[in-house]
Amino acid sequence: MKLSRPVSWFLLAFGVWSWFIWITFVKNLWKDGSGLAFDAAGDPTAYFWVHLALAVASFLLGTAIGVIGFRGVRALRREAAPGTSDQPPTPSSSAS
Repeated sequence: MKLSRPVSWFLLAFGVWSWFIWITFVKNLWKDGSGLAFDAAGDPTAYFWVHLALAVASFLLGTAIGVIGFRGVRALRREAAPGTSDQPPTPSSSAS
């Protein structure tokens, strides 16, 4: 299956964006002082664990989607590069 250039770049950008957003979210979750993520004793609450699980799942999905996009971009660049081909060179016959 071939991905178009816009689709490849979109998937790559989505993967990068996902990491950026969820890293920011986890940092904010870790520093939460409102009592949602940590109780009065400083122990993590169910809210913390659920949102941490969502962040981990999003990291994994964002990584997978970004890798697909990266591979699509790399394949398109390889295809566009002169002198590169996935097919072996055809043997030339010499007549004597």
